[in-house]
Amino acid sequence: MTTGASSSRAGGNSARPVLVYGYGNPGRQDDGLGIALVDRLESWAAAEKIGGLVFDSNYQLNAEDALAVAESRAVVFVDATGEGEGPFEFRRLAPQAAIAFSTHAMAPEGVLAFAAELYGARTPAWMMAIRGHAWEPNEPPTAAALLNLAAAQEFLQSWLRGR
Repeated sequence: MTTGASSSRAGGNSARPVLVYGYGNPGRQDDGLGIALVDRLESWAAAEKIGGLVFDSNYQLNAEDALAVAESRAVVFVDATGEGEGPFEFRRLAPQAAIAFSTHAMAPEGVLAFAAELYGARTPAWMMAIRGHAWEPNEPPTAAALLNLAAAQEFLQSWLRGR
């Protein structure tokens, strides 16, 4: 779990940070793209002295993440995907409650639904899905995935500057 530059949580909505939350397994080749992007963005924000952002990462999303979402002005979830033709997909999310056996691992839409139910939060959210190509254990990311990661980073840096 990492935290980066953040602004005060007191006051109105504009004082609340934008949360960038990456998840995946860095030990499974391209599956770690979400965490890698969060690490890169955190370093970028610190070097550029960009405030109002917080960063977090984990292997998977959990019910406990609803509080961080509720305390944020906006959230971008970042994960690897094996689908799609472009280097990444960036799309708006909506809360969606899902019936599951447990809350051990959740979809971003489920975390948003929990934030709404538990905290009354209607946090705007987006999904950044970075195209991966291989998922073997104990292997480094593929060259193609690293190119996709760079494209996603460039896009998200520009997008975050506008927040």
